[in-house]
Parts: sequence; structure tokens; C-alpha cells
Amino acid sequence: MGREAREDAEQAWLADGATLSHGAGHRSIEEEPDSDRTCFERDRDRILHEATAFRRLSGKTQVFIFPEDHQRTRLTHALEVAQVATSIARACRLNVALTEAIALGHDCGHGPFGHASEDAFGPYLEGGYDHAVWGADVVLAPLNLCIETLDGIRNHSWSRPAPMTPEGEVVSWADRIAYVCHDFEDAVEAGIVSPSMLPELVRSNCGDTRSSQLHTFINAVT
Repeated sequence: MGREAREDAEQAWLADGATLSHGAGHRSIEEEPDSDRTCFERDRDRILHEATAFRRLSGKTQVFIFPEDHQRTRLTHALEVAQVATSIARACRLNVALTEAIALGHDCGHGPFGHASEDAFGPYLEGGYDHAVWGADVVLAPLNLCIETLDGIRNHSWSRPAPMTPEGEVVSWADRIAYVCHDFEDAVEAGIVSPSMLPELVRSNCGDTRSSQLHTFINAVT
């Protein structure tokens, strides 16, 4: 199925308010449309295959530093956010390719040691250092991504303005769902906390396992 047929399928299936690929695809530097992929599928593929910052996420801290163990990194976090976000996008009949592109790229602007690097680098940059803005405006700029993709990456944090698309909003929620569930699990694995420390109110309403919590939070959004 070529690009035009895929765009027609989007128009027939996506919900009102979802971001259509047809008519989108505005980039800083004009490009000819791809014959096979929509503009947002191209963005997703560029982040996966061309963004060195995406590959470098494997060496950047999520919360805990255990380089020889299975603690999460910024790369595994990005993949988990993409899975949660695309699940929500499908359920809500939103543009899955745009959602996935934003999710995969949302943390590419992080420095080493995660959010701690923002505090360390901030005093040396005019206006401070915000990984979301840095990722969209500096790190991923050479990929010439669509404005909708860059906006979702730039504004995925709660400290930023709301994203311009519902797909960007979905990634904002998916980011929080992923780290709420997974950071606690990593803390348990590291011996910093124990499962019994999870408040009863949380266990009764959200579940006491990662799987049950993900299920609860995703269903709450959809």
C-alpha cells in the first residue's frame, strides 16, 4: 500500500481531531513526499535509523546507575513510552506513526545522568537547559522532522505548553505512565524500597504489579 492509499485509510479510520498525514509534513526544508511512507512514518524511521542521539540513550541514566545490570536506561524508557503511547493512540483512533515518532524522540535531548544534567548544564546556557527543547531544537534538528513531531517532543514535559496535537498529549501521559510504573520497579530491584512500602490506597486502586498498574493507567486514559 503506497503513501496515498495509507493517507486515504487514515481519513476513513482516524477519529475526529486526530492528526492526518495528508496535508501535514511541513518541514524547515521542503522535501518531496515519499512514495510509500507517510510523513510521520518517515519521521519515526529517521529517529530510529539516523539519530545518533537515540542510540546514545542506551548509555544515559533513567534513574539508577547499574551499567552491568538490567536497570532501565533512557533507551529502554523511550521504547516503553512508545509502546504505551501507541496502545493509547490505537484505542483512541489517533495517528499511531506520529505518536510513535514523538515517543521515540522525546528524550533525545537528555544529557548524561538524566535530569541531573539539566541542573548541571543550566547555568551555562542562556535560558537554562531543558532536555525537551534541546532535543527538538538542537539534537534532532538535522533530521528535518515535521513540525508536529518536533512540537510533541518539545512540549512533552508538564513544565512546557500543551502539545499542538492529541498525539503529543498522549505521549505526555504515556511518559508519566511508563516512569511511574517502571521507576518503582527499578527501585525495588536496587533494594532502595520494597513492594510493601507501596501505600494500600495505590495497591487497591492501581494494582501491586507493573502489569496491573500499566493496565489500569492505560485504560484510565482511553
